[in-house]
Formats: sequence, structure tokens, C-alpha cells
Amino acid sequence: MVSDEVKKKEQAVVTLAPTTDLNGFLRFKDSLCIRGKFNGVIEAEGKLIVDKGADVTAEHISVESISVYGKVTAAVKAGDKADLFTGAEVHGDLTVGRLRIADGVIFEGNCNMIDAGKDIEIFSRPNEEIKAELSRIRS
Repeated sequence: MVSDEVKKKEQAVVTLAPTTDLNGFLRFKDSLCIRGKFNGVIEAEGKLIVDKGADVTAEHISVESISVYGKVTAAVKAGDKADLFTGAEVHGDLTVGRLRIADGVIFEGNCNMIDAGKDIEIFSRPNEEIKAELSRIRS
């Protein structure tokens, strides 16, 4: 069964079929969906989708973003974001800008958040200070 995200972008996504069993080095620029098995290294400027039933084992994965519905065993660096959907398994450390983990995900590893620039820290400052900074930004 194809994930909803894959269905939406079927035309723009290169897909490795469920019967694929690939070993090696993958490099791509746009989007790649793995539905089968992969073992090796993935370095990309685009988005990686690991679909339900897929099994990806890598020395490391470096992508702009990753969506996991299947199983990933690797150290993962996603410059923008990582989405782990219900039923996903991730074994390895994550280094990400943003992270979303759904209920029912198995995640074994550490997570390091990448500083994406100067953000407003809303949890450790008084409301008046935050409002003043937002007013300056809007001006």
C-alpha cells in the first residue's frame, strides 16, 4: 500500500519498487521514495521517503528532509526536517532542524537539533519582552 504523501507527489518522486534490493551509494537532487531494500550510503539535496515495508540500512543518510513510514537503521542528518509516521522504526542518531514523531513509532537513538538561525525563545522570557520583540520585527 502506497503512503498518502507518496500518492500526492507520485509524479515528482523517483521510486525504487518494493522488489528492489540495492546496495551502494545513492545521490539525488529532488525526491526519492524507497519501497524495497537499500544498504549503503545516501547523500542528497532533496527529500527521502522510506515507505511502509521498506528497509533502509545505511552507514549514514544526509538529506534535506526525510519521511519515514518503514524501517531505517542509520545515522540520519536532515537539514530541514524529519517526519516519523505511525509504524516507522528508526534505529540510529538523528541530527535535524525539525522533528515530528507520531504515536506508534519505534525510535532508538539520540536526537540533536540543528540551530536554524535566530529564533524567538518563547518559553524562557516574559510575555512583554516577546511582544516588544515581535513589534520590532513587524515594523
